[in-house]
Amino acid sequence: MRIGLYPGTFDPVTLGHTDIIRRACKLVDRLVIGVAVNSGKGPLFSLDERVNMIEQESRSINGGTEIVVHPFRNLLIDCAHDVGATVIVRGLRAVADFEYEFQMVGMNRAMDPSVETVFLMADAKYQPIASRLVKEIALLGGDISSFVSPEVKEALLAKIGKA
Repeated sequence: MRIGLYPGTFDPVTLGHTDIIRRACKLVDRLVIGVAVNSGKGPLFSLDERVNMIEQESRSINGGTEIVVHPFRNLLIDCAHDVGATVIVRGLRAVADFEYEFQMVGMNRAMDPSVETVFLMADAKYQPIASRLVKEIALLGGDISSFVSPEVKEALLAKIGKA
């Protein structure tokens, strides 16, 4: 069984994330969506809220791939070992993403060369979407309908007191 790990903070999960999940499911038998604690990013949603959002969003993704949501607090490579993943899936939006990801791949490869990293380019319609920007747009009263699902939009607006 080929197990892939798609890690992220998912604060909140966007349509870009769900696009990568849908496409990654074509590559593996089981996709583990690793929800990182990453307190350094100062997430708006708690870990439990983010896990619940991902679980809800991934339910609508059909196909033969099993999807598991797994919170993690350790190194990404250690999380890959914990879930039995041999492939790490990462989404890329722009060249700036690549530079950061290139360093991460090098470090992960130094720790365990048997775990491969696969990059999926974001669909053109999702390339500008970033969770950080979605939160900022919502905080400033903008419409986030084309960036997140209706359920995530409702949760985000409720969280920031704009519902």
